[in-house]
Amino acid sequence: MAVCARLCGVGQSRRCRRRQRHNQQDQGSDSDMDAEEEEEEQIVGQTQGDGGGGGAGPGCGGGCAPAGPSVAREDGSCHSNSAGAVGRGGTGPPRPQSLAELPPELLVEIFSLLPGTALPNVALVGKKFRQILNTETIWRRRCMAEFGMKEDLRRVEVGGVSSRDLYVKRVNPRVKSGRFMKLLPDYEHTDYRDVYKRLLHPYRHILGLWQPDIGPYGGLLNVVVDGLFIIGWMYLPPHDPRVEDPMRRRPLFRIHMWESDKAAVECMYGHKGPHKGDIQTGKKDEFSTKCNQTDHHRMPGGRQEEFRTWLEEEWGRTLEEIFHEHMQELILMKFIYTSQYDNCLTYRRIYLPPLMPSDLLHPGLFKGTYGSHGLEIVMLSFHGIYLRATKLTGDPNVPAGQLTLDVDLSRPVVLPDLELQRSIEELSRLVLGVHAEVQREEQEQAKHAPAAVGGAAEGARGNASAADWGEEDRVTCSDSCQAGPSTSTSPSEAQPFVLPLGVMARNEVYPRTCRKCFYGTGLIAGHGFTSPERTPGLFVLFDEDHFGFIWLELKSFSFYSRLTDQLAHAHAPNMERFEAMLCNMQSWTS
Repeated sequence: MAVCARLCGVGQSRRCRRRQRHNQQDQGSDSDMDAEEEEEEQIVGQTQGDGGGGGAGPGCGGGCAPAGPSVAREDGSCHSNSAGAVGRGGTGPPRPQSLAELPPELLVEIFSLLPGTALPNVALVGKKFRQILNTETIWRRRCMAEFGMKEDLRRVEVGGVSSRDLYVKRVNPRVKSGRFMKLLPDYEHTDYRDVYKRLLHPYRHILGLWQPDIGPYGGLLNVVVDGLFIIGWMYLPPHDPRVEDPMRRRPLFRIHMWESDKAAVECMYGHKGPHKGDIQTGKKDEFSTKCNQTDHHRMPGGRQEEFRTWLEEEWGRTLEEIFHEHMQELILMKFIYTSQYDNCLTYRRIYLPPLMPSDLLHPGLFKGTYGSHGLEIVMLSFHGIYLRATKLTGDPNVPAGQLTLDVDLSRPVVLPDLELQRSIEELSRLVLGVHAEVQREEQEQAKHAPAAVGGAAEGARGNASAADWGEEDRVTCSDSCQAGPSTSTSPSEAQPFVLPLGVMARNEVYPRTCRKCFYGTGLIAGHGFTSPERTPGLFVLFDEDHFGFIWLELKSFSFYSRLTDQLAHAHAPNMERFEAMLCNMQSWTS
């Protein structure tokens, strides 16, 4: 009866009353305004009917059809015709006149395509929609589409010693098996709607890449959805000098459902297992973590035992195995500085650079060797004709956030024969010749243009599209380099490469051929980032995943290898947002 009332528009229907007043007139004389009013009345009737109408009103009777537009009888009563049945053939299924008349399974498919934030408004339409929105399929698809959740909540599998074993087993202390496959009792009644509403949606703003504010050392935090958890993983470089090894991961915090009605935050720092923690979101693109039980971070043997454990995790060796006295001092200094935070840190969002068609290689994150400072993480990005590497992790000399490498792709360097490559004097002559030319150009610009105009011109040159310089400069460097992968279909020709004698390298395993070489500068400074200056060097591109830099003044070589981890929620929406993020990073540590 409710459906009948909704479609017929009984009770307060202006259409029925109007038909009663004009039942002697021909139906074809209705005006266009009447047609619009009829359509409006049908919509109003549908929304009212969702609230559950009563029986048929007067004038409608009990013979109303369940679908189709309403038609007035000459006696003033209403009846409904099916759009399919009133056709020429008079047969066929009724045609739905509104979204509410679609089959439930079709509505599930439609609602599954809507953003989860829009579904509460959909539920306000009526009882039918509210009931359909309780379907698990809808929320499961939203969890997967928006947050990449892949775990089946009805079946959690953990096997062997894995990263998941660190945090899933501890959810239920009664589970003591090292290998098990069972339904965790704490989540037996958890459904995808609760996970979306109480876990994923409230903490969606902290997913992605972040840099902790740990003085000059920085870091890389990746917050991801992993099954029933949101995990904050600190990414650590491999042990020096094994730059080709995969990144190490350490969980700092986790957020998970607690008794199916709320999310709980736990600190994972220390060696006594998960304990109470807190997450606070304040400014945009920033959040903080706080540990409420820092005693869990302490070890029975005191600071000495904590230092030995940290050293083995951080460097993969004992202090006695590190013979270099300066390196021992740097290691001890880092332990004292970083351990004082007790996982109470502030994090600022960082983005991966967007890929542009003219980029020489795919931008992204790389691990690099930095002498006695060990391995550090840099972000490679392209800015017109410049390739730049920004530190995500740093040291007391050059802190995180600073521009460690600045390479001019319009100034290729043609390597000499292998015998001459072995001479540091010959390599220095080539690179310093380009360096002197750059300095002369800068002096000329400073002479003939005001400081503001000169700065604008330099900025415009730095932001110029690689397409503007590509054709002209590719002719210049045709002997030493090939066009980037996006501008040439033929593979780049590899040329022999060898380090000059006297240049120190932390990693002796590097490719013996390279694709291209360019002039660039590297940032060096004294302890505490004092007297920073840019020193000339040679950028060497080996392949898509490896490059190097020869620091001529330091007579050292840094080798970089790409991070191959899949990082979700990490790419910048556009280049403008990425450039602004880089400027902010430098201001954090300046």
